[in-house]
Amino acid sequence: MPAPERIPPRSVTAVDLLAKGELKVLGRIREASNAVLYCSVSYEGEEAHCVYKPVAGERPLWDFPDGTLAQREVAAYEVSEATGWGLVPPTVLRDGPYGEGMCQLWIEADADGTAAPLLALVEEEEPGEGWKAVGLAEVGEGETALLVHADDERLRRLAVLDAVINNGDRKGGHLLPAPEGRLYAIDHGVTFNVEDKLRTLLWGWAGEPLPEQTLEVLSRLEEALMEGAPLATRLAELLTVAETDAIRSRVGELRHTGRHPEPSGQWPAIPWPPV
Repeated sequence: MPAPERIPPRSVTAVDLLAKGELKVLGRIREASNAVLYCSVSYEGEEAHCVYKPVAGERPLWDFPDGTLAQREVAAYEVSEATGWGLVPPTVLRDGPYGEGMCQLWIEADADGTAAPLLALVEEEEPGEGWKAVGLAEVGEGETALLVHADDERLRRLAVLDAVINNGDRKGGHLLPAPEGRLYAIDHGVTFNVEDKLRTLLWGWAGEPLPEQTLEVLSRLEEALMEGAPLATRLAELLTVAETDAIRSRVGELRHTGRHPEPSGQWPAIPWPPV
C-alpha cells in the first residue's frame, strides 16, 4: 500500500485530523477478521492515511457481549496516552462512510527494513543474550523451536500495558517498529474483559519485578482512574462499569505484587496463530 503518511503539524493534531477530517475509503485490508478499511483523511489542508473499522463490520464474539470492539480500541489508546508511553497510534471513535467506527492513524512500519527483529525462532534450548524465552513452538512434524522475543524496553512497556488492558490477542503482527526507534502496537479490540484473558507473545518477563519507573507510571495511572478523573470519565463512555472497575483492580494488583503477571493457566496463554 502507498505510504504518504506523516504526522500532521501541531496546528492540526493527529486526533483532530482523525476526528474531524473527511474520510475517503481507498481499499480493504482483506486478511483482517473484521471489516478494516484503508482510508485517507483530510482536514484544514492536512492529509494522512488511516484505518477505519466500522462497528457494522464487526463479528460478534461470545466473550465480549457488551459494547463494541471499536470502543475498546479507543479505550486502549486513551490508557496508552495516560501512561505517557505512546504505544498505540492516535485513535478516535467517529462516524464514517459505513457508520460509527474506530479510526486510527496508519503507521508505516519499518519501510527500509533496518529495524532490529523483535521475535525469533531459535533451535537452542535457551535464549541468547538480548532475548527472552516465550516457549516451544511447533515448526514441523515432531519438530519444535524456541520462540523468543527481544529483551527490549519498548516491548516490556507494552507487556505492562497489555496486562493493564487485559489484551486477549497480542500477536507478532501487531507490533509496528516505526522510524526514529518508535514502536507502535495495533489491534486492541479484544481487551478490557472483566475475566483474565491475557494472551500474548510477551511472556519473557513473567514473574520478574517491575522496573521502578513502571511502578511510578502505574501509580499515576491509578490516580487517573479514580472516580471523576478525566481518564475514568472517558473510559466510562467507552466501557461498562464492570470493565472500568476491572482495570482499576488490575492496576492495583500490579502495584501490589510489583511483578509482571504470569499465565493464569485458565486461558490459553499464547494467541493462535502467533503472528
